[in-house]
Amino acid sequence: MKKYWDEEQNFEQPSEALLKKNAQDSMSRQQKKGQKLQPIVIEGRDIAKSWWGNAWCQNLESYADYASRLERGKRYVRTGTVVDLQIRKGKITARVQGRRKAPYKTEIRISPLGQEQCQSIIERCGEKVQNLEELLSGNFPESLKELFQGEGGLFPKPSEISFNCSCPDWALMCKHVAAALYGVGARLDENPALFFELRGIDMDKFIDITLANRVESMLKNVGKQSPRILADEAAEKLFGVF
Repeated sequence: MKKYWDEEQNFEQPSEALLKKNAQDSMSRQQKKGQKLQPIVIEGRDIAKSWWGNAWCQNLESYADYASRLERGKRYVRTGTVVDLQIRKGKITARVQGRRKAPYKTEIRISPLGQEQCQSIIERCGEKVQNLEELLSGNFPESLKELFQGEGGLFPKPSEISFNCSCPDWALMCKHVAAALYGVGARLDENPALFFELRGIDMDKFIDITLANRVESMLKNVGKQSPRILADEAAEKLFGVF
């Protein structure tokens, strides 16, 4: 006998054909109402193709507690169920289609980056300032990989993420939230700057401060002789110059 409070409820998964039909119907209804949607469209099997998108998805998959739901989220995002996804400072809002006619509403909040952590990243980034131009153009330099992905980097930890969904699934992370999170990876392919906005960072200010700190550091060394420069006497002994 089924009980209302059973912790594990096994629902039959809707077919991809049904999900696609429902998603198309939902977008058509919203467009007729004059609403501008920003759907996630995945072409092929790869959810993301750029460094930014792949790094976001890899970081997501490092959350061991969510492993069972992430696979369903992949299926949903590939099927085109994320009919709308918006990224703002500290928040992701999405409408994700399910078996019902109306899409579910999901909201994901990302804690803003702390001042100390942000300053630490700026200081470390200053050592590689020559690569910031590449960063802005979307060509992620390998030399900054550890800075953004490593311990204390810019990618959020599970403890910095909270979410809710209007679906009846009481799981810690439902497939609709997982689909929306994967959708962020696809959206970062189009606009990497959204990552900085999501984390509450003004990208222009971030770069200006990094450059200013780098220049200040260089000016401190003006007039100081590098220990790598050989004195005249030492050069004579080394090269036999008289």
